[in-house]
Amino acid sequence: MKSKVLPPTYFTVILVLLVGVHFLFPIARAVSTPYNYIGLVLAAFGIIITVWADHLFKQKKTTVKPHEIPTALVTSGPFSISRHPMYLGMAAILFGSAVLLGSVAALAFPFTFIIFMELKFIPHEERNMSEKFGSEYEKYKKRVRRWI
Repeated sequence: MKSKVLPPTYFTVILVLLVGVHFLFPIARAVSTPYNYIGLVLAAFGIIITVWADHLFKQKKTTVKPHEIPTALVTSGPFSISRHPMYLGMAAILFGSAVLLGSVAALAFPFTFIIFMELKFIPHEERNMSEKFGSEYEKYKKRVRRWI
């Protein structure tokens, strides 16, 4: 992995684009009031999952940076239901924001984030985890899905 740009940077850019496109190019609404407030619940869920996962990384004293080799395999908390809960949380924040705004255009951006993580970060991270933790990580992969 050559890029040292971290996933939160891509998340922030996509969030800004999501909001910008919604207001600059308003097209049909996909979610109307009051249903759009479900987006707040999704975004809150995303924030909780992301912060919780980050806390577990810090607790285990391992890196959150995808280009660095981890020192611990975290499998508890949100990692027991998703191998990438920080990305899941960021995607939930994006989905929540899109639902809250309610526009069709905004709903495309969370998928962009997921595809980008799938192509740019996840393969490299999972390769590093396999090399570092071997069969322990392979067992974890069989037990826990990539996203949910």
